[in-house]
Amino acid sequence: MELVIILIVIFALVFDFINGFHDTANAIATSVSTRALSPRRAIILAAVMNFVGALTFTGVAQTITSGIADPFELENGLTVILGALIAAIIWNLITWYFGIPSSSSHAIIGAITGSVIVAAGLQAVHFGGFLSILEGLLLSPIIAFVVGYIIYAIIKVLFKNANLAKTNKSFRKVQIVTAAVQSYAHGTNDAQKSMGIITMALIVGGLHDTTDVPFWVQLSCATAMAIGTSVGGWRIIKTVGGKIMKIRPVNGVAADLTGAAVIFGATLIHLPVSTTHVISSAILGVGSSHRVKGVNWGIAKRMVITWVITLPISAMLGGLFCFILNMF
Repeated sequence: MELVIILIVIFALVFDFINGFHDTANAIATSVSTRALSPRRAIILAAVMNFVGALTFTGVAQTITSGIADPFELENGLTVILGALIAAIIWNLITWYFGIPSSSSHAIIGAITGSVIVAAGLQAVHFGGFLSILEGLLLSPIIAFVVGYIIYAIIKVLFKNANLAKTNKSFRKVQIVTAAVQSYAHGTNDAQKSMGIITMALIVGGLHDTTDVPFWVQLSCATAMAIGTSVGGWRIIKTVGGKIMKIRPVNGVAADLTGAAVIFGATLIHLPVSTTHVISSAILGVGSSHRVKGVNWGIAKRMVITWVITLPISAMLGGLFCFILNMF
């Protein structure tokens, strides 16, 4: 049992590391594409702020620990968790390789759910908690799109008579701040998924008796995500930062503010959201407000399809790996 728990901790930190470089684009793509920050400085900023954000909150981690299934009563719990982690890591690497901004949150939540069903049956799933998590994942991109549209519409009115060159120069400076804020918000939500998984494994293994996250878990997950962020996910940065629409500093500020607000709002109510969904939707909302024809809707359609298929595919993968592990 101790060996399996050690493996889960290792795989959870690997997932956090991959999540870091997979989702780096969410926090810094707009600031890199507008040249508000050099890629090197943007990644350093994102890594530091991700680390700080990850050490600030644990509410989302507690939701992951007990929202989908009861770790105190979960049958074959360690196998469930390990199978889910393997499935989520594989799906993340596949989508990273092809430069598709898919959701790490969808991947791990889908994988846990599928793994629980295979190991303990449908009755083991907390459908109330699962549906709350699902609502957050589905509604947050819609909210981000609407908020991004409104924020950019307000900015257009406020700066309609401003000199374009001077405005871009000023917003480029502001974008450094908004990129930092967005990276911090990203850390408050995304790093907590691995924290919740490790805490769940400790409970199942009889090494922990509450859903409170031990500090060593929080620190190790924050570090793993920060290191992953420092590696960078250039394939996805290219998609988010330039292929959706041509981003100017003013667009970047509006998208960053939108993303940070939606992600941080979800963190405060202890709901995991997909930072990939939120930021991409914020850019789509800002782009639609700026000029609908300026948005590459083909890329947007491809992203939406990936978002839709991630949950069921990761659930099937989670169930498959759980079944395979149970054979040994």
